[in-house]
Amino acid sequence: MSQKTLPDITRVRTLSKTRLFHIQEVDLRFANGVEVTFERIKGGGLGAVMVAAVNDRNQVALVSEYACGTERYELGLPKGRIDAGEDPLTAANRELMEEAGLRAEKLIYLNELSLAPTYSGQRIQLILATGLTPESRPGDEPEPLGFKWLNLADLDQFALKGHCSEARSLAALYLVRSYLQAQAE
Repeated sequence: MSQKTLPDITRVRTLSKTRLFHIQEVDLRFANGVEVTFERIKGGGLGAVMVAAVNDRNQVALVSEYACGTERYELGLPKGRIDAGEDPLTAANRELMEEAGLRAEKLIYLNELSLAPTYSGQRIQLILATGLTPESRPGDEPEPLGFKWLNLADLDQFALKGHCSEARSLAALYLVRSYLQAQAE
């Protein structure tokens, strides 16, 4: 793939800002002279983490929580914002303890994922957690989260059943399965 020249950002205006979202209008000038205006959700804060906690039986920890956007309970990987003074690995272990009641001995950064990069700057760091032991910490969820182990060998069927519609969690599960298979070879 050839490298393209990034467009010039000629103006940025805030359209709306809430506790979680910062919506901007961005004027761009492309290298060919075309000028356009895009809207985007600007990424904010210190970032976020998503944790794939895998036990010694090749099962990954999933949590069930209410998803306001889809108005139903959904299974997905533990995730959350990185707090001030934390690096992604520390944040991942904290979120794992808060949401799944597990602590990891080993944490490995795998990848960065985005959901809709054409209009959202929000990114999440995928962290693999192993060497798991029980340890709970209070979190910021309004109710206790459900918990389930998913055998990675059953991932294809799980994805087809629709218990998890979040693309980032599903993509992360496939990335983790591929990573672990490559490590085993």
